[in-house]
Amino acid sequence: MSGPLQDRVALVAGATRGAGRGIAVELGAVGATVYVTGRSTRERRSEYDRPETIEDTADLVTAAGGHGIAVAADHLEQSAVRDLVERIDREQGRLDILVNDIWGGEKLFEWDTPVWEHDLAAGLRLLRLAVETHAITSHFALPLLLRRPGGLVVEMTDGTADHNRETYRVNFFYDLAKASVLRMAFALGHELGPRGATALALTPGWLRSELMLDAYGVREDNWRDALEREPHFAVSETPRYVGRAVAALAADSGVARFNGQSLSSGQLAREYGFTDLDGSRPDAWRYLVEVQDAGKPADVTGYR
Repeated sequence: MSGPLQDRVALVAGATRGAGRGIAVELGAVGATVYVTGRSTRERRSEYDRPETIEDTADLVTAAGGHGIAVAADHLEQSAVRDLVERIDREQGRLDILVNDIWGGEKLFEWDTPVWEHDLAAGLRLLRLAVETHAITSHFALPLLLRRPGGLVVEMTDGTADHNRETYRVNFFYDLAKASVLRMAFALGHELGPRGATALALTPGWLRSELMLDAYGVREDNWRDALEREPHFAVSETPRYVGRAVAALAADSGVARFNGQSLSSGQLAREYGFTDLDGSRPDAWRYLVEVQDAGKPADVTGYR
């Protein structure tokens, strides 16, 4: 392994697919040892019932130049998370980067459905998966991360603090989940900053995840065919783009300047100079406010 993170150990919690997989692979690309967790394995699928597995993600990390280690874990199970962290301690003796990317809520929310009409069990399950898992993981992992100065915690969410503060997101449960993760990063910043570590919230833009590509009936190699159905999709980005954002943050000796803040992949691309896989630099959240939400025709000029 070689690269600026070749001596670093990362845990990407929720790395089966989407942003978590993109982050794990890009951390591997700069040399990190990356533990990837999730509930979908080659032997057993989660309720998503999709083909992506944590073993596949670990293989991609290793192929990129790092060391990928897959560990099946349900982050709602405290004993499983405790065992995971104890394993990392036993095998590596350190943890430098924690990415809380656990979500699992795509099949649990109903668009534009008020709380009194929304399925209550599904909504509460969404909150447990999106919020409780992050708290459990931080509880067990942070003592190991704080053992050495310079640790980084990235709370993955959907939307920046500024955008979500003024915008109703999907429904009561979804809105609450994403706002809670933003606030987690703020709170962790207060708790970790004085102890030599950094916590921040990070959002990708319009993500071309496996689920999103399937929803539009396209693949990564022909994703632009979806523009006939949704022209604003032109501002979308691959999961590797936000992965490069995390890798840049982890390699930045001055990352503490972002402690407690809410950041986006497009914002950090301008800060650090990285691009998406196709050489573009999408800035989805600025586009969303200035073009899509403003009711203007789709035009990504200046946003990609």
